[in-house]
Amino acid sequence: MDKMNELSFGADDFKVIAGPCSIEDYESLYETAKDLKARGITMLRGSAYKLRTSVHSFRGLGDAGIMHMAQVGKELGLITVSEITQTDKVEYMASHIDILVVGTRNMNNYPLLELLGKIDKPVILKRGIAATYDEWLAAAEYIIESGNERVILCERGIRTFETGTRYTLDISAIAVMKHKSNLPIIIDPSHAAGNRTLVPSLALAAIAAGADGLMIESQINPKDSICDANQTVSPDVISKILQLVPELRLLLKKANF
Repeated sequence: MDKMNELSFGADDFKVIAGPCSIEDYESLYETAKDLKARGITMLRGSAYKLRTSVHSFRGLGDAGIMHMAQVGKELGLITVSEITQTDKVEYMASHIDILVVGTRNMNNYPLLELLGKIDKPVILKRGIAATYDEWLAAAEYIIESGNERVILCERGIRTFETGTRYTLDISAIAVMKHKSNLPIIIDPSHAAGNRTLVPSLALAAIAAGADGLMIESQINPKDSICDANQTVSPDVISKILQLVPELRLLLKKANF
């Protein structure tokens, strides 16, 4: 089956996107992707352009990273998912990557959103760290009104007064956004948690609340990750989460709320 037929989200099409926060080199990306695929993952994430708070942090491999991702996706038959950060990279990334991600810092980058509305690729739109539901939907409208209706919302935690987690995961967003729109919504528990030990619980809570998918940071050697090592889980953790997806989805369906 053509891997592009696997791009649907929502209804019975629950998806788990997994892979490293940043593409560090071809070898580690390939080995991680190979392991994840063996565990049932069909969508590989990894960013080549990173917007970091500190200028001294690793900011990705740039174009070389995109080529690594494209090659690994082609060799292993995986759908590739990567963050787009600049308007001048839209055409380039759309020609190599299957799904483009708009990160939280770019939710209000309207020129970027409008350009993403002109491509024939799904777009994952992450919620801004202080965005309301309506502001988030308004950002999605920029993409949709420009011609691209294949928008997937992603809740990744919002900024609150709490410091026990990196951000506060808003589980309510799943129910609210399903009421306000017909767009699929996925959850990124990694960025919300900031701590790998919390990721499984947040992921399972998202499934039980009716999320259409998950996007999780994973690498073979999580502690060795250059970027966001503390919140990166091993492929084995991904397997354990995947095993519980059918049961939780069935319980949700039986509840029929």
